[in-house]
Formats: sequence, C-alpha cells, structure tokens
Amino acid sequence: MYKLLKKTALLSVLLFSAQVANAADPAEKLAQKSGCLMCHGIQNAIIGPAYKDIATKYKGDASAEAKLVAKVKTGGGGVWGKMAMPPNSPQVKDEDIKTIVKWILTQA
Repeated sequence: MYKLLKKTALLSVLLFSAQVANAADPAEKLAQKSGCLMCHGIQNAIIGPAYKDIATKYKGDASAEAKLVAKVKTGGGGVWGKMAMPPNSPQVKDEDIKTIVKWILTQA
C-alpha cells in the first residue's frame, strides 16, 4: 500500500510540474481575462473565428496588426459571418488589445 501511495504522489507531482511548465502564454492569459476566449477558440471557432484561422488569413499582411487592433477596439462584422463582434474599448486597454492581437497573429 505504501509503494502505491508513494507512486501516486510522485505521479501527481510530475503531472503538476508538467502543467506549470505548459502554463499559458501571458498574452493568452490576458485574452482570457479580457473575455476574448468566450467567443474565440485558439484552434476552433466558437461564436467568432478561431485564432489560428485569423492568423492564417492575415499571414504576410504587414498591415494586419493595425487592422485587427482597430477591429477589436471598435467591433464589427461581415468578415467571418453574420455575427458582429462588439467593441472592446474602453473596457480593454489599448496596450492590452495590441498585446492580444500580436499573440493572435502567432497562432497560424
């Protein structure tokens, strides 16, 4: 019984360590805190498009960051379907929006 308990404790420590090592990117945490991940999944669309799809669409577009920052701030629709994204400014700070958009563009 002691050996089983010891192995279980060791496995728990290893799993916890793996979770800490794979902790979310600070920008991902910011997106979560800002409510972005309620409508957008990283790999899968929810209400809005998946971040990997956004990154793929804008890959190589030098003006993508500025376009997306403006879109996140003011909201809008028609690019990914009928559901419009509400404006995220002023409740999300401009510098946070920029950080999130830069991170989104790395998800391709």
